[in-house]
Amino acid sequence: MSISPAPVNFAALIDHTLLKPEATAAQVTALCAEARAHHFAAVCVNPAHIELAARLLQGSGVAACTVVGFPLGASRSEVKAYEAAEALELGATEIDMVINIGALKGGEYDLVSRDIVAVVQACKAHRPPALVKVIIEACLLTDDEKVKACQLAQAAGADFVKTSTGFSTGGALPADVALMRRTVGPAMGVKAAGGIRSRADAEAMVAAGATRIGTSSGVKIVGGAEAAGSPSGQKY
Repeated sequence: MSISPAPVNFAALIDHTLLKPEATAAQVTALCAEARAHHFAAVCVNPAHIELAARLLQGSGVAACTVVGFPLGASRSEVKAYEAAEALELGATEIDMVINIGALKGGEYDLVSRDIVAVVQACKAHRPPALVKVIIEACLLTDDEKVKACQLAQAAGADFVKTSTGFSTGGALPADVALMRRTVGPAMGVKAAGGIRSRADAEAMVAAGATRIGTSSGVKIVGGAEAAGSPSGQKY
């Protein structure tokens, strides 16, 4: 007699995301209301909106997440660390940082490591400590570079590796998620983000090893109203 696997609670995996530059406070407010209603894992917004999001999500069980060094990853490490620390003071409980992509591709691994460590230290020094997700921007990397980026993030003490910003040349691919999962093993989180617009997309990412889904289509994915009228949405 076969036993069917337990159904996936997709809502608990979703970072409900609004990172487009023209996002308004009213749209962030609507995003947070959706996240509360559907019990999503987190809301992910730009730093300018993190204080509002944190206030709206207080007591809901939904985490307040913001991005650091976003979307290029080319800020100095000290700036990323400061940006993270300030966001935590404003109520963020999760930080998604972008690595120094050019440094990684140039083989400057010590620089990439210091960059990640600076943000991890800022987040772990905060009380309570904040989760750190490291965006590797997989669409710009070779497979060997993806592996190296994941190894550096894991060694630096990050909690997750994440596929994409959603603002580069491509989004999440199941093959990248699977490679990232094989690299970091079972204990570290893997977040798939960029271009995940349907339940089928989300299922493919989870099957490949994702434990978080960054998407602007969370309501649609969990079976609610179509996302066409949602305040979120971005390039990928």
